[in-house]
Amino acid sequence: MQVLRAVVDHGSVSAAAGALGYTPSAVSQQVAVLERETGTALLERVGRGVRPTAAGLLLAGHAATIERQVAEAGAALADLRSGRTGSLTVRYFGTAGAPLVAPAVAAFRRAHPRVRLDLGMTDPEDPLTEVLDGRADLAVVVHPRDTPPPGLRLVHLRDDPYRAVLPTGHRLAAKRVLDLAELADEPWVGAEPPGPCRTVVLGACDAAGFRPSVTVDTGDYATAQGFVAAGLGIALVPLLGLAHHRHPGVTVRRLRGPEPVRTLQAAVRTGAWGQPALAALVAALREAARR
Repeated sequence: MQVLRAVVDHGSVSAAAGALGYTPSAVSQQVAVLERETGTALLERVGRGVRPTAAGLLLAGHAATIERQVAEAGAALADLRSGRTGSLTVRYFGTAGAPLVAPAVAAFRRAHPRVRLDLGMTDPEDPLTEVLDGRADLAVVVHPRDTPPPGLRLVHLRDDPYRAVLPTGHRLAAKRVLDLAELADEPWVGAEPPGPCRTVVLGACDAAGFRPSVTVDTGDYATAQGFVAAGLGIALVPLLGLAHHRHPGVTVRRLRGPEPVRTLQAAVRTGAWGQPALAALVAALREAARR
């Protein structure tokens, strides 16, 4: 059809052949094939030249439309491959939202305004399935550094150590650093929902030689601090969980022996690694975590 369009535009087979870099015979053969396929005449001779029939004009017009659409598709594909356009589905957990994901997304959107982001919360008990299934492109998760799941690539963002949260006036509040074992006999307020964060806390307690006695299970850092402030127990809360809300009725102390630390990672499918827009978002997350 593009050969036909060239003949229509240039008014003769020989002129079209010169423009396309073909021989006149090759151009005539291409037009003849198209006439057989369509079952109608597309050109008629007029003196030394040719002019299109109504069918020829119709197909030449469609050829121009197809050529324009192919060019537009090529430009769109180039934009997508370069990371200038497209869409990314991003999942994250609550305490990573404000201090980490929000500034990263803001920076990413300034640099990539034509890339659409779909942001949502992860399943706290199963944060990686959406990425593995292809329903999300990236998830900010808590996961150990040395055990990447099959099919995923993990990018370390930051370590987030836990702190002991005590009622103001607690007997241990005078100490600057607490051994985790010193909290073994205390009533505990559970601040973590089931999932990898709770596993970090319980693993540290196991290493310190005890299992905490949880009297209230909140699954929420702000609520847990309220119960601690009321004197109902102590809690462990990571630094990011204290970043935007610290109850005035609690005292926060560092821990050791061991210090529980959760590791924040960006999880990306191995097959998607290297896509420009995705790589740019990972870089923005790393920069936000660094700051």
